[in-house]
Amino acid sequence: MPERRDFQYTILRVVPRIERGECINVGVVVFCRQHNFLGIRIGLDEGRLRALAPDLDPGAVEPPLEAIAAVVAGEPSAGPLAQLSPSERFGWVAAKSSTVIQPSEVHTGLTDDPQATLDHLFNSLVQVRD
Repeated sequence: MPERRDFQYTILRVVPRIERGECINVGVVVFCRQHNFLGIRIGLDEGRLRALAPDLDPGAVEPPLEAIAAVVAGEPSAGPLAQLSPSERFGWVAAKSSTVIQPSEVHTGLTDDPQATLDHLFNSLVQVRD
């Protein structure tokens, strides 16, 4: 049985207008050094985005989210950032920015299955249930 190890995660948010401070959660990134895991799940709910920011085209948000996912995955097409260590890539994703896509503060926990933890966090924090 795998050991429970500490992990870190950040929630990716779309913040259409910084001055209003309103946001929707669109993704989660989990990093667990001891399990050699860095993963991301993204889900942009276009209906919620339209309700929050009717003038923001979802097509303008998707490419930056895809670029973040490529860096997290270490895809060569993502350039030099994708060549960094998993720890450095997580640090890059979790760094505060003033763009429309912003990370939350970094949270911690314990996991014996980082992929299951990522799925749970995504389902709990990003997915909207009717």
